[in-house]
Amino acid sequence: MTAMLENLAVPDFTVASTSGTPFTLSAVKGRHLVIYFYPKDDTPGCTTEGAAFRDLHAEFQAAGCDVVGVSRDTLASHTKFKTKMAFPFELLADTDEAVCNMFGVIKMKNMYGKQVRGIERSTFLIDRDGVCRKEWRGVKVPGHVEEVLAAVKGL
Repeated sequence: MTAMLENLAVPDFTVASTSGTPFTLSAVKGRHLVIYFYPKDDTPGCTTEGAAFRDLHAEFQAAGCDVVGVSRDTLASHTKFKTKMAFPFELLADTDEAVCNMFGVIKMKNMYGKQVRGIERSTFLIDRDGVCRKEWRGVKVPGHVEEVLAAVKGL
């Protein structure tokens, strides 16, 4: 059972980012932040989810909210994926799983009949004071980004 993070302050962390400058949570205080964790760059569900965040990015920005995507892929893989998909937000390369473990998104999953460790598609909404206000775990992509945007607008 994964601990709920809602209404808890999120510890500061720093991780490699496609911006070329490491992403640090405390550096975005004062704005809301959506952190979405996804299994793998350039796969169907992850591409669809990223494209939905891309397509609504201006609305997130207008609501005072930044968006970042996180997976265990390398920075090189993220950079290719971000460029291909024209994502206006950064992707964070959590290759050592430190951030994934902090948010409790690593799970055993079934893939082709085998148990594998992987990221459970999850999204977290952190308010401008660094407190997690909402979390979505085991996300199904259709309609998810719209639901997250509605939650941001409700803060």
